[in-house]
Amino acid sequence: MSFAAETKNELARVKSEKKCCMLAEIAGFIRVCGSVRLGGGGRITLATTTENPAIARRYKALIKDYFKSNAEVGIAQGTGLKKARSYALTIPPEEGSEQILRETGILVVREGLNAISDGVHEALIKTKCCRKSYLRGLFLGAGTISDPEKAYHIEIVCNTSALAGDVKKLINSFVDLRAKMTRRKKNYIVYVKESGQITDILNIMGAHSHLLVFENVKIVKEMRNKANRVSNCDSANLDKTMRAAERQLAGIRKIEAEKGLGFLPEKLREAAALRLENPEASLAELAEMTNPPLKKPGLNHRLKRIEEIAARL
Repeated sequence: MSFAAETKNELARVKSEKKCCMLAEIAGFIRVCGSVRLGGGGRITLATTTENPAIARRYKALIKDYFKSNAEVGIAQGTGLKKARSYALTIPPEEGSEQILRETGILVVREGLNAISDGVHEALIKTKCCRKSYLRGLFLGAGTISDPEKAYHIEIVCNTSALAGDVKKLINSFVDLRAKMTRRKKNYIVYVKESGQITDILNIMGAHSHLLVFENVKIVKEMRNKANRVSNCDSANLDKTMRAAERQLAGIRKIEAEKGLGFLPEKLREAAALRLENPEASLAELAEMTNPPLKKPGLNHRLKRIEEIAARL
C-alpha cells in the first residue's frame, strides 16, 4: 500500500466529535469529489466517489451522524487503464440531498434560482478546528502525498481556479504554511513541497502516526546526505592534497636535476628531503615529521618557496 493510501486510512479513523467540525469536513469532501444529478421536478441527487473503502465508510457514517441521512454505497470496477475499484456514496432526494448541499454551502440561491457555488464557504471555516477539519475533508477527497523516500510533495486537486485559490488561502491561514498553485491539464493543483510544512499539514489533519513515519524517513535521508557530503569532501581534500604533493615533488626534482638540492637554503632543503621521502603524506603529517615540529602553515610556506624557486629556473 502506498504512503498516501496509508495516510488516508489513518485520517479515516480520526474522530470528529464537534458538530461544526463534522459539517466542515463533510463540506470539504463533497466540494472536491461530489457531483449533483438533477431529476424531474428539480429533484436533486448527490453523489461522491472515492477509491478508498475506508473513506467511503467514514463519510457514510459522518453524514448519518450529522444529517441523519442514509447514503447508499455502490461499488464499480474500473475499466481500461484505470483498474481500481471505486466506491460511490449516493444520497437521493428523500434522504435530504438538497439540505446537505445547502448546509455545506454548495447549493445557493442566486436571483431566486438554485445555483452551485464555487470555492470554500467562509461560514464553515470561521474557527481553527473547523479549518483543520475542512482541510482533512479536502485531502481525503482529492489529495495525495508522495512517499518521503522519493520526494517531499503534498497536493490537493481542484477543478476550478476559484476553488484552488480558496484552498491555497485556507492552507496559508495556518502559521508558517505557504502553499502554491499551478495548473495541470484541466485541473488546478494546490501543493506544498517543503518537508517541514508537510509535517505541519499532517499534524493539522490529524495524521500523527504518518507524521512520525515521515519525520523518521526525513532524518535518515538527511543523515545519509550528510555522510555523502562528508565523503565527497574527504575525497575532494584527498585529491587536493595529492595535486599539491605532485606540484611540490615536480619542483623539487627540477631543482635537484638542474642545481642539486644543496642549492636550497638549509630549511628549504630539509623540507624538500621530507617531501621526497614521504610523497603521499599530507601537509599536517609532514609538519609533524620536522625537527623541531613545525605548524602546518610554516611548512606550507617553505614548500611554496620551493615551488617558486623551481618556477624561476
